[in-house]
Amino acid sequence: MSYYRHHVFVCTNQREDGRQCCAECGSPALRDHLKRRTKELDITGPGGVRINIAGCLDRCAEGPVLVVYPEAVWYTYVDQDDLEEILTEHLVNGRIVERLRLPG
Repeated sequence: MSYYRHHVFVCTNQREDGRQCCAECGSPALRDHLKRRTKELDITGPGGVRINIAGCLDRCAEGPVLVVYPEAVWYTYVDQDDLEEILTEHLVNGRIVERLRLPG
């Protein structure tokens, strides 16, 4: 069994050369929203959900992106509504959100 039921890595990489990156799409603020919401729902900590910042996940053209382990499910998202859907469906109810899922 994993230490966390779900370990989420949210790319917040900022490229200095101006090429597309997740940070340009607002990923730092969206990651903060997701972290805050998991705390509000009291689903954080061992046996629960952990939200982490990640450096470049090398899927910049599909960003912003995040990946959920241990399932290794990759998602793209646009806004807080998309993150709420990932939170409710995947992190709480264990159902993958196919409309936001990226090929692994």
